[in-house]
Amino acid sequence: MTQKPKPLQSIKVDGPIPAHLARSIIEETLRAAILDGRLPCGTALRQQDLADLFGVSRMPVREALRQLEAQALLSVTAHKGAVVAPLIQGDATQTYELRILLESEAMRQSIPLLTAADHEQAARYIDELETQHDYTEIGRLNRLLHMAMYSKAPNRRLLRLVEDGLNEEERFLRFNLEAMGLGKLSQDDHRAMLQAVMERDVERSVALLEQHLNRGVEVINRYLASPEAQHRKAAR
Repeated sequence: MTQKPKPLQSIKVDGPIPAHLARSIIEETLRAAILDGRLPCGTALRQQDLADLFGVSRMPVREALRQLEAQALLSVTAHKGAVVAPLIQGDATQTYELRILLESEAMRQSIPLLTAADHEQAARYIDELETQHDYTEIGRLNRLLHMAMYSKAPNRRLLRLVEDGLNEEERFLRFNLEAMGLGKLSQDDHRAMLQAVMERDVERSVALLEQHLNRGVEVINRYLASPEAQHRKAAR
């Protein structure tokens, strides 16, 4: 009889964890495992199992799970506790409508406060995206690029909500980007947006962002409706 795989076995812990670093180490370790797929969607994460794995009490585990839930990487369900959240599915349009509202406001707040160094960092991310072929790294760089343009928004709660949406998109792109056929077009959008940001043209920047995200949701919806996406979903 074939044994059912245990996702937690994919997580390696090197030696004892210092008590004062336990929460952050557990959070970052689980976050990385969720983003790279070692902990698939729907995986239940039980506090005692994690406490045993990391060699700590349940308190830092509970705190780490709370942080990951706040980042929209986990959801809490009846009878299962903390569960790895699903990827973008049929609600892609609603997800992106919310992203447009949140990211537009973050961009409006951020643009007047961005420095030349911030512009240069964003440009470096675009250059890296242009030549990157690793889909995991593409998802990460895309998130960092968008946050670089929003990072100076003084409303920190707004930024946390924005990053939650980008985290969700990053996970989706890591597992589906190659099949979706996205590529150079996305970088053209990014370059046009950054140019408007550098010129401090807030209205044009926001209009280009909205166009970019609407283009993204069109591609995602088209992909989710395709036979290939349905097959991949059934295979999970």
